[in-house]
This record gives sequence, C-alpha cells and structure tokens, in this order.
Amino acid sequence: MIAEGWLVGIDVSKARLDVAVPPDGEVFALTNDAVGWAELVARLRGRPVRAIGLEPSGGYERDLVRALRRAGLPVRVINPHRLRQYARALGRLAKNDRIDALMIARYVGELPAREPRCDPLAEQMAELVVARRQLTEDQVRLGNQLEHVRDPTLRRMLARRLRGLAAEILLLGRRLAQIVADDPALAAKDRLIQSLPGWGAACSHTLLALVPEIDDANRRELAALVGVAPFDDDSGKRSGKRRIFGGRAEVRRIVYMAALTAARCNPTMKAYRDRLVAAGLPPKAAIIAVARRLLGILVAILRTGLPYDPAHA
Repeated sequence: MIAEGWLVGIDVSKARLDVAVPPDGEVFALTNDAVGWAELVARLRGRPVRAIGLEPSGGYERDLVRALRRAGLPVRVINPHRLRQYARALGRLAKNDRIDALMIARYVGELPAREPRCDPLAEQMAELVVARRQLTEDQVRLGNQLEHVRDPTLRRMLARRLRGLAAEILLLGRRLAQIVADDPALAAKDRLIQSLPGWGAACSHTLLALVPEIDDANRRELAALVGVAPFDDDSGKRSGKRRIFGGRAEVRRIVYMAALTAARCNPTMKAYRDRLVAAGLPPKAAIIAVARRLLGILVAILRTGLPYDPAHA
C-alpha cells in the first residue's frame, strides 16, 4: 500500500486469477468464477484502491470486470501489446502469471489505461458482429475452395455448406437489425451512420458494437480508435512516410471498404479522393484519407443529430 492507494494487477486465465498488490509484492490466486470474484471484491472493498488493471483474455475477463464495476472498484483494461513493450523497456523479459500480474499493477499506476464500458446491448451486438465476420471469412474460404474442386460429390457438399453459411449470415444481420430497432437511441444513431455515403447496415452495426466510445470521441480520437490516423516517422533531417498503426482491425477493415464504396459512388468523396491522388498520394492512402474524413463527418452528425448533407461535406 502506498499513499496514493493500492495498484492491483490481475492476470486472467480461463480457470484462475493471479492477483498482485505491489509494492509489498503480495500475490495470490483465486478461481475465475463467481466464488473467486466475490472473494476478490471482499478483499478490496473498502480499501484505498486507486486502480485495478487486467488484460483482455478472450472474453474470460468480462464477468470479472462486471463484478468489479458493480462493486464500485476502479477497473482498467490494459493493451497487451503496450504492456509487453513496457515490460521490455524495464528489462523484464521473463513471463509467467505471477510476473504478468505484478507488471500489470506497475503499468496501471504509471501509464494511462481505459475504463471498460459495460453496455449489455453493445456486448450482445459485439458477439453477433464477430460471429458474422467469422462466418463471412468461412464463406470466402469455401467459395475459393469450390472454384478448384472437380469431384461432383465434394462440390455438392461445399455448395450446401455455402448455402448454410449465407443463411446464417443473413440471420445474424436480421438479429442485429432487430436489436438496433428495439432501442430508440441505437436506432437514431444507426440512421445517422447509414446516412453517410457507402455506409450500410454492416458498417453501422460494427461501429455501434465495437466502438462504444463513438458518442464521446472527437474526430482525431475516433480515427485513432479505428486505426486510420497517420503517425509521423521523422528523425532529424529525415522525413519518413506517415503510417497508420494500431486501432481496432475489425472496425478498420469494414470502414475501409465503406470508404472505398463512397470514393467510387459519391461525387463529393470521389472528387476528394481524385484530388489527393492527383497530388501524389498513393491510391490506398487516399482511401484511408476518405475514411478519416467520413469519420470526422460522422462525429459532426452524431453531435448535431442531423443526417449527412453532401453540401456540407
């Protein structure tokens, strides 16, 4: 315990929680279930806890986060890549559950980390969006495989599986649309997002599910969250190419495709893309710039509640 309060690190696995409370170095293990969560809350409640850090762990951390938030404890989610870079910078190359928990506790005390949002509807939508993306990837893979198959029996099998995947993808899309339609706030945001050129239901539902910060972020923050913000690469007299890095890959993928459609079909965005290419920007970088501009417009229309107007783009 230190003057500013306890810094707690939790390494989450499927069955176990390794909990560290430096600087005393206390480390203890609990089960990753309702009994373990209740014991952890009982140990921490009423204590001067400044922050509790944990990494995403394939969904095994979600119920723990809910339990900590319900108890009013300040939980933070740590970016795993940044945590490993932080550990390397400190010269800590060894890795096990105990070391990870201690490193998370130290990280959360020194570097900023985001507070997770517990929105049941967003979490439900995120589950459906991820499942739809996985089914779509299977659909593409099987479609490519079918092109090269000659055996009639195998072709019938693959065609039957493709029809099943198409039906399941359609069903998930309808389920997402129903969830949005049943919630007035989500439905209003969905209409605004889909007013953007090239941004259909799939893009809108992905943003609503996987970018819950969309209501609060400014255009630069939203571009960084999606992963279309360019970062400098300069040193001394050298001026390197600006590159996008980080962000949420699944969101970036679908926003890029929506921007590609807008750059082809919307006169305003097509003219913008053409100007950038004529100025020497590579075509793919120009599409990223279109995506960034559309995200900026999205922030504006969500704040004003007014749909996209080409005259103001």
